[in-house]
Amino acid sequence: MPSAATLEAFIAAVESGRHDQAIEDFYTEDATMRENQAEPRRGRALLVAHERAVLGRTASAASTCVRPVLANGDHVVIRWIFDFRFTDGRRMHMEELAWQRWEGERIAQEEFFYDPAQMRPVSD
Repeated sequence: MPSAATLEAFIAAVESGRHDQAIEDFYTEDATMRENQAEPRRGRALLVAHERAVLGRTASAASTCVRPVLANGDHVVIRWIFDFRFTDGRRMHMEELAWQRWEGERIAQEEFFYDPAQMRPVSD
């Protein structure tokens, strides 16, 4: 079960735009991430590489935690709002729920729930 301080540090890392560093610092070595019931990605190294590839296509990313954060033992749900501006000038606004299962102070499993229609970047 994560401590309140760990949850706040994780949220702060994501809100600061350091998504890849947050994965390195707060996920177990064999963690999984799953998008809208797709096949999960497995292993922290793969999760970090995937996140860096996404961030590499962005000119800017703003991440906001919408409170309250729901926590019950090892399970946490966070509502996120992301605003991405891509290097090609397109932008994307996305809201999601992230369901997490923690093992102690690290995330072992995470699944994202969102409307896939949000994933289409739009031009200004």
